[in-house]
Amino acid sequence: MNSAQSFATDYRDARSKFLLAAREAGGKIESVGHPDRGPGGDELATDIAWFGPRSAEAVLVLVSATHGVEGFCGSGAQVDWLRRDEASRLPLGLAVMVIHAINPYGFAWLRRVTEDNVDLNRNWVDFGAPLPANPAYDALSSAICPPVWDEAAQADSATALAEFAAQNGFPALQQAVSGGQFSHPEGVFYGGAGPTWSRRTQSEILQSHLGQAGRVGVIDFHTGLGPWGYGEQILTDRRGSPAFARATKWWGASITSPADGTSTSADITGDNLGALPGLLPRAECTGMALEVGTQSLIEVLTALRADAWLHAHGDVASPQGKAIKAQVRNAFYGDTDDWKGMVAGQSLLAIRQAITGLSN
Repeated sequence: MNSAQSFATDYRDARSKFLLAAREAGGKIESVGHPDRGPGGDELATDIAWFGPRSAEAVLVLVSATHGVEGFCGSGAQVDWLRRDEASRLPLGLAVMVIHAINPYGFAWLRRVTEDNVDLNRNWVDFGAPLPANPAYDALSSAICPPVWDEAAQADSATALAEFAAQNGFPALQQAVSGGQFSHPEGVFYGGAGPTWSRRTQSEILQSHLGQAGRVGVIDFHTGLGPWGYGEQILTDRRGSPAFARATKWWGASITSPADGTSTSADITGDNLGALPGLLPRAECTGMALEVGTQSLIEVLTALRADAWLHAHGDVASPQGKAIKAQVRNAFYGDTDDWKGMVAGQSLLAIRQAITGLSN
């Protein structure tokens, strides 16, 4: 089979391919409708397909589109796994739950964020407690997301960010911009003012479907960091923890962690994998983000900043708006056969390794 054909042109195409592949693979399908609509009035939904016994003690969960537009990668990997009939070869007593487009709004509208401009992987915090501070972002906020997005404003912004990097180092700049912030609702990497629809929906799906499970593995698909087509395996757990030890047994010694500086990712606050133990206190949880590279970090961050400006101040339907949307799509989707083949191969291996780990 040609793995490139498992990938989609847009959210509507991705959902159609997923539902067809899940039905043909014999999955038990459920859908949770989103209150908003996509471009052209399309229905938005998070779709769930279950394979194996509902009473399974061990369950692998595959999640796509945590960061909306990154769903092209995760959806393609999920559809490819289904089309290969991998679900028919699950070990006895093990189940797989495939969650397609947990952030369908972002996927459909080519946004990394939710309908609230919230980064879902910064949203899993306790909103009843003091929220994490990010004073470096506060200081740079007008440079990160200026109110005007013309050549002069972008040049001034680039100068301010370069000066910060020269004084503090580029890792400090990346941490300031992408680590997460809760003070600038129109900015980037905003964690929100409360649990989003996607967070609430994912919580309900996990708790209602996995209450019986004693061992849970999660692969959450992402793009935008690292070399073209390379899938970095990222854990938010610290090196030396039981979860990190399990992950290295499953996936090998190339596992990285933002906590010790080995990852291309900043050390983030409020991610979904870190929330697993609280959601599933009965289960032994092992979660990994498969982060596939696309463009350079500067190009990716520039696309995100342009998109934030567009939805706060611009016109999505304008020529500039359409150009920014194309820029965002290219920053998070390697729409070429070689990239898609790399995603499919690496994701298939990671899924098989996780199934073996859960079976043992």
